[in-house]
Amino acid sequence: MAATLKQEPSIRLFKNPVLEALTHVHPMVPLLMWGPVSLFLLVRSLQTGLPGLGVLGVGFVGLFFWTLIEYVLHRFVFHFKPHAPWQERIAYLIHGIHHDQPQDATRLVMPPTAALFLATVLYLSFRLVLGVQWVMPFFAGFLMGYLCYDYIHYAIHHFMPRHAVLKALKNHHMKHHYMMHGARWGVSSPLWDVIFGTMEEKVLPPSQGVVHGA
Repeated sequence: MAATLKQEPSIRLFKNPVLEALTHVHPMVPLLMWGPVSLFLLVRSLQTGLPGLGVLGVGFVGLFFWTLIEYVLHRFVFHFKPHAPWQERIAYLIHGIHHDQPQDATRLVMPPTAALFLATVLYLSFRLVLGVQWVMPFFAGFLMGYLCYDYIHYAIHHFMPRHAVLKALKNHHMKHHYMMHGARWGVSSPLWDVIFGTMEEKVLPPSQGVVHGA
């Protein structure tokens, strides 16, 4: 069994107690929120007459597609470069707090409000491309990919894993946190870092400076 890392007091983000409470999430919340949705979409897919193998295949594609979205979100949204004080505040709320206090177990999974907004936008976008039937198994798999990401992220920050795969993922992600903020964007998989050449942080000529994450 993996050992639990020591928990430090959380950095306060809001004076308002309600807003502050919304920034803290119990790790079971994503599973309780999105697990039933994913299961419903799979069952509903079969009820509409879609072939079982097709549902399984498209669901797997959706799960795999999550790994790309995870990479894109982490690299271009979570680490966007702010150009004004209000943007710096948003950047800190989105992800900067996590880099300041990466061991905070109450901020290792995505808050439900942010997840619901993002899921709605993505679902509607996927539906435009795939249609009302095939979007169901695709999004079910996509949500499973998201849940895998959330719990892998939680595990590699909150525990000292003993399994070789989790050890490798923890090593990969810890290098992003402590050695190269501008590289290693994948969390549940380093695949897209390998494909896009972001396993190492690139140093530009002195006149252009060094590329860093936000």
